Amino acid sequence: MVTRRYKIFDAHCHYDDEWFNEDREELLNSLAENGVSGAICNAVDLNSAEVIKGYAEKYEYIYFTAGFHPENLKNIPEDYREKIAEYLEHKKCVAIGEIGLDYHWDIPKGLQLKMFEEQLKLSKELDVPVVVHDREAHGDTMDLLRKYKPKGLMHCFSGSVELMREVMKLGMSISLGGVVTFKNARHSLDCAREVPIDRLLLETDAPYMSPVPFRGKRNDSRNIVYVAEKIAEIRNTDAQEILNITADNAIRLFNIGG
Repeated sequence: MVTRRYKIFDAHCHYDDEWFNEDREELLNSLAENGVSGAICNAVDLNSAEVIKGYAEKYEYIYFTAGFHPENLKNIPEDYREKIAEYLEHKKCVAIGEIGLDYHWDIPKGLQLKMFEEQLKLSKELDVPVVVHDREAHGDTMDLLRKYKPKGLMHCFSGSVELMREVMKLGMSISLGGVVTFKNARHSLDCAREVPIDRLLLETDAPYMSPVPFRGKRNDSRNIVYVAEKIAEIRNTDAQEILNITADNAIRLFNIGG
C-alpha cells in the first residue's frame, strides 16, 4: 500500500466517460478528501465540454477544456471556433483540448490535420494553452507544433527522450501517467528521468491507463500516487516532492487562480 499523499493534481482525465456512470457523484465527492487538489477534465467535442463544464461548476478542484479530439470529428458545426471561444470565457476553462492527431485509427488524415491546425491557430489568437493528443503521429504533430509554437501540454507522452527534448525546445510540457509503472516501459521511464522537473505534469487519462497494481481496472485521480512513487524512485527523490512540484507546474501552465 502506498503511503497516503496530498496535493495530487491530475492534468488529464475524462470523468464524463460511461465507465463512471454507476458511481460518478460518489467518486467525485470523495477525491478532494483523498488528497486530490486539482483535476482537469478534457473535452473531446462540444457535447462533452458542456458536461464537464457542469462538473467544474459543482466541484471546486475540477477544471475543464474545450476542443475536438481527432476521434470526434463528425458533424462539426461551422461556428465551432466561436463555440470553443465561448467556453474559454468560463473562469474554469483552462485550455483548448483535447486536440491533435491519431493515426492508429482509420480517420481521414486531411481532416485531422485541418482541425488540429485550426485549433492551434485559435489557441494563438486567444493566448491559451493546448492539450495535445499524439498517437502514432509524431512527425506531423511536431511539424505543426513547430509551426505554431503554442504553449501547452503533450498529454500521455509516448515518445523518446530525443522527441521529449524537441518538445522542451518549443517551451511545452509533458505529462506522464500509469505507463511509467509498466514493465518494459523504457521510453516513459527514460523521459521521466530526463525531463526538466519544471516541465513535468502527472495524469491518469482516467478511466484508462491505470498504473500497476491496478492495470486493466478503472483509473481515477487517486492513482497518480503510484506514478509519483515510481518517478521518485528513478529520480532518487521523495514522492510527495514530485506531487508538489507537478501540481505547481500544472497550476502555472494552465494559469489556475491567475
